[in-house]
Amino acid sequence: MTIRTVSVQRFSVTSHKPFSDVVAAFEAAISHPDMSELHRQISAADSYAEVERAVSKATRGAELIEFMRLDLGKILRKKRATAPHSLRFIVGNPVIMSQMVERVADAGSYAPLTILIDERSDGVHLSYDRMESFLSEYRDREASTVARDLDAKVEAMLTSVAR
Repeated sequence: MTIRTVSVQRFSVTSHKPFSDVVAAFEAAISHPDMSELHRQISAADSYAEVERAVSKATRGAELIEFMRLDLGKILRKKRATAPHSLRFIVGNPVIMSQMVERVADAGSYAPLTILIDERSDGVHLSYDRMESFLSEYRDREASTVARDLDAKVEAMLTSVAR
């Protein structure tokens, strides 16, 4: 049995725009491909280059794909009608994920990643746990470089969405 302590850095930016506007801007910044078709193309691919092409086509320049969303606020509002909105987005890029998992198998526990968009008293928060912080304990330079690049892309996108 192994137990490893992983320290995580959380990036968070606050927007003063309405929740619905922030979510709309976030949705516009990520890709929403037909996931069944993407899975079919990846399964049918004869090479990694074909996988890369399928993912590139699916992301349409956005780089991140929405895999799932969880409406946490909806559940909270069943308990209290005035509960704030809170959405958890599971997003990622299979090619980027594979580059990290190839070097650090445990990276698969952290990817795809989570973006939390939630209302608080001071505005709408967009939060993200930095991938590089998850992987730093593993001391793999190449995986950390991929993670750092991913973090920079996600943080730039979230900052832009918040404006």
